[in-house]
Amino acid sequence: MQNKVRKRRKLAAEKKYAILEEVKQNGGTKAEILRREGLYTTDLQRFEEIAREGAIKALGQSRPGRRKKLEQEITPEAFESLKRELSRKEKALAELAIEFTILKKKVDGE
Repeated sequence: MQNKVRKRRKLAAEKKYAILEEVKQNGGTKAEILRREGLYTTDLQRFEEIAREGAIKALGQSRPGRRKKLEQEITPEAFESLKRELSRKEKALAELAIEFTILKKKVDGE
């Protein structure tokens, strides 16, 4: 009798997720899918747990995480440049508001 040693395979995350989805969609053929992929039910349970934890972590993140990522992508020099540009535009907007108020008073006859 020959001992079969199970060879450890490394599956990409996409492949693991595809297997999970296939099992969910074809509930009756779970054993067939696992046999075809050379996996055990414990492997599938581990994939499900990892997917569940990942989903919970991803759903728990708030939008500021995206902002933090964007801030990390902007270099300090670019950030300072953006701040200067914002300041310049705020000053121009304030000047235009003053001019608008003066013109409005002239038109209204004040």
